[in-house]
Amino acid sequence: MRQITIVLGIIIFVGSIFGAQKIISSKKSYKSKENKAIPFASVSTVKNKTIPVSIREQGRLIAKKRTNLYAEVQGIMKVRSKEFKIGVAFKKGEIMIEMANDAYYANLQAQKSVLQNLITSILPDLRLDYPKAYEKWDKYLDEFELSQPLRKLPETSSDQEKFFITGKNIFTTYYNTRNLELIYQKHLIRAPFDGILTSAAVEAGTVIRTGQLLGEFIDPSVYEMQVDIGKNIISTINIGSQVQIYAPDLKNQSYTGTVIRVNGKIDQETQTVKAFILLKEPSLKEGMYLEAIIPVQKIDNAFEVNRSLVINQNQLFIVQDSILTLLPINILHKGEKNLVVNGLTNGMLFVDRPIPNAYQGMTVAPQRTK
Repeated sequence: MRQITIVLGIIIFVGSIFGAQKIISSKKSYKSKENKAIPFASVSTVKNKTIPVSIREQGRLIAKKRTNLYAEVQGIMKVRSKEFKIGVAFKKGEIMIEMANDAYYANLQAQKSVLQNLITSILPDLRLDYPKAYEKWDKYLDEFELSQPLRKLPETSSDQEKFFITGKNIFTTYYNTRNLELIYQKHLIRAPFDGILTSAAVEAGTVIRTGQLLGEFIDPSVYEMQVDIGKNIISTINIGSQVQIYAPDLKNQSYTGTVIRVNGKIDQETQTVKAFILLKEPSLKEGMYLEAIIPVQKIDNAFEVNRSLVINQNQLFIVQDSILTLLPINILHKGEKNLVVNGLTNGMLFVDRPIPNAYQGMTVAPQRTK
């Protein structure tokens, strides 16, 4: 029995040795087959050309036409059919705020009446001494209306007439009255242009005081977009250049803007210069952040490659006779995803997709994509 056990042990030992050798040989055979597989290389043809270079910058929209509304006189805000509320639109010249001031109006009317009486008092003397002047002053008096704005006084035709009118205190009274009239007109605040209220600090019944901020009014159809440009490329920004503008969250929607001015001062902290882009688009809103693609220059005899393809910061894989070769390139511009480079000859095949574990001298099977 002991001898049988020993014989079985020897048989199992010998069998395990043969099995191990078979497994090792099969692995070697598999590896040798793996080593013989040639990887594919996606390649593109080098075509040097003139490439327009642009930069992407973000900025906030600010209404080009905007004004803060201040009160120049005092009064109580009256109720009007169109409310003075945020979001309400007004046409140019339309009354936005009306302030009641009956006492001031009565004073103005009294002053107009004084002027009317003064002119009436000089008509008899004008008829006798200045008959030519009488007709125009008489006509002025006939057309004088207390409820209407003052018209300009008739022009004097001689020094004698001028001295006479001055001596009667008519010019002084006229200009004092005109001043009161101009101040009274400030009780009506009119829209300076077509626009919309973006803030309102008063409402009907409010006692408005001189110098008080009443609200903010903007034109919602024309905007300026402010962007910061690096000092090294600011010289390439041209006034009047067309700019494509996108909303970061709406890439399929684009707008066209125009560079209208560039600041002449460099920000000491950021070393950038502020450029302003005009944008006419009623669908946009003030305060929105947009992205501008600004053309800065054109680079001749160059081509574009993806950033991920560059090896050792300035080399690119090309395929020559199915062999990978690293050639140096010159990086002329760095974009968000691509680089503008030169240094390769037209017709060369460069690898346009990364190859895992690629190395100099590696044999590949090129597949042309373009």
